[in-house]
Amino acid sequence: MKTDALYLSDCYLKEFGAVVEGVIDDRFVILDRTAFYPNAGGQPNDLGVLIRGDREYPVVYVRKVDDVIESEVEVLNPSDFGLTAGDPVTGRIDWDRRYYFMRSHTACHVLSAVIHKEVGALITGNQIGDAKTRVDFSLKDFNRSEIKSFEEKTNEIINQNIPVDIKILSKAEALEIPSIVKLRMDLPDMEEIRVIDIVGFDLQACGGTHVRNTGEIGNIEVIKAENKGRNNRRIYFRLDSAE
Repeated sequence: MKTDALYLSDCYLKEFGAVVEGVIDDRFVILDRTAFYPNAGGQPNDLGVLIRGDREYPVVYVRKVDDVIESEVEVLNPSDFGLTAGDPVTGRIDWDRRYYFMRSHTACHVLSAVIHKEVGALITGNQIGDAKTRVDFSLKDFNRSEIKSFEEKTNEIINQNIPVDIKILSKAEALEIPSIVKLRMDLPDMEEIRVIDIVGFDLQACGGTHVRNTGEIGNIEVIKAENKGRNNRRIYFRLDSAE
């Protein structure tokens, strides 16, 4: 079984139709296709609702198990669950929350590319949050002026309103692109690699959701920087409102 992950090709899909393929423990619903993003890659899972007839089931968590995406729904009375295999449903995403994460995720790409171009650092971890986002880098040290420079250069790129495209490349093609992976990791063992292309500036392998143009991000503000062990530095930033 494999779930068709609609968010991989259309990050702006807010509502979708699907069919229930199975239910686990009267809690986790497996759909044939979904736009709900699972908790993965430092990006939190989507929230929203599944609608069947006149009933709405709040989606409180989304996880991916192998190739299957499971949506956990909140049900007050498990004996009256009401969803079974074969049921048609409509999924609706909490769009404001998702769009904020899309802006933050694309901002992470710009910031990490700026730092990689400036000092050659790789990302060692990241976590997008509701109020702030953190990115960890393999740096021996940095100072306040250097951090300010990273912030300024990131905002310069954002304000150029650069298109952001999604590309699907063969692994062989992806390996020919310098610095296609800025995480301290290898490319996954897949025949095809999804690449986020900030056109003319950066390409990164990524399975997350992103905006179509850097101008949608709004400027970032670095609010904290700290050491997190040997050769590991952490930057926290938040977003201004997009214009």
